[in-house]
Amino acid sequence: MAEPESKVVEEVKEEEEHEEGVDEAEGEQVSVGEIAKVMQNPQLLSAIQDKLSNMVGTPSGYVQSLPKVVKRRIKAMKKLQFDIVNVESDFYKEVHTLECKYAAKYASMFAKRKEILLGTVEPTDEEADWPSDEEDKDDDLPEDLKQKAVLEDKTDEEKKENEDKDKEDDDVKGIPHFWLTVFKNVDMLSEMVQDHDEPILEHLQDIQVKFWESDPVGFTLEFYFSPNEYFKETVLTKQYTMRFEPDPTDPLSYEGPEIIKCKGCTITWNTGKNITVRVVKKKQKHKGRGTTRTVTKTIQNDSFFNFFNPPTVPEGEEGDMDEDLEALLAADFEIGHFIRERIIPKAVLYFTGEALDHEEFEEENEEEHDADEDYNEDDDPDFNPQDSE
Repeated sequence: MAEPESKVVEEVKEEEEHEEGVDEAEGEQVSVGEIAKVMQNPQLLSAIQDKLSNMVGTPSGYVQSLPKVVKRRIKAMKKLQFDIVNVESDFYKEVHTLECKYAAKYASMFAKRKEILLGTVEPTDEEADWPSDEEDKDDDLPEDLKQKAVLEDKTDEEKKENEDKDKEDDDVKGIPHFWLTVFKNVDMLSEMVQDHDEPILEHLQDIQVKFWESDPVGFTLEFYFSPNEYFKETVLTKQYTMRFEPDPTDPLSYEGPEIIKCKGCTITWNTGKNITVRVVKKKQKHKGRGTTRTVTKTIQNDSFFNFFNPPTVPEGEEGDMDEDLEALLAADFEIGHFIRERIIPKAVLYFTGEALDHEEFEEENEEEHDADEDYNEDDDPDFNPQDSE
């Protein structure tokens, strides 16, 4: 069937306008030198960046221009999305119920782990039957080199040194400084640990998580310490309250359960051992008399143990927090979640660094994937379609 004449005319006009636009563009080509000058102008680049930043997330106006009947259908889809969010919320509640159920099954294995790292029990040969990197390296050696290493003559002095070292190794109890090493291996936690924290964290024996199944829903992190000269408590706790329902003020932004508040505990520091504060001395001069006096002031000191004294937000004022307070709480929530989800269940892998290697491998794969998505064949002058066939 022939196309209507008006449509053909419109298409011809569009083609003519397009050709005119191409001609104009060809006549207004910008030289490479002019582009380089623009790129070297920091003020102009900053203005362009600000303009682009303001454009991010800006509606195109397309949705607003749609007919009322289409907008009505969009509203129906949003209401359907709200129903989806409620089902998703129920799903995460069921997951939390399963976490509470399986926590009891993990408990016995975590208790065994604590006994081994504290040295209260020695694992049997069967329990210690797991390949290690050192054994893999030995297996790669040729047989003649293995025999040579075994038969190599040693002086009496060297034999005595080896015997003494073996005796010292046998006297080592458990796995020394296990949790301190874990903390120092993880960037997120190592940033919190100061030099004056380390002697105290050497007393850290175990970290456990306890789930709350009923209202309020959440979890508690429990840090177990051996008796020490720094504080009286042997258990320090951090409580996190979670919300599984969507935010009533913005339900469609729901992305799963979130931590909404946390609570630390009181640490009873022994005299002169509180590393979370420091005393600052300042001299003040009297304007009239000209005399000076020394004033002492106690201020907060950087320490891992500030983790147990998070900022508090009064009830009902959660929406009135300033940006600094909101950022502090967000970082605290992230740390608590990371300890619960990663550190506690995979502690030995963070101790050896294997978990870190795996995370770095995942990040590299994600970066490569993003690079592949950003690649455009049209932008590559060396691309030859025949090479991919």
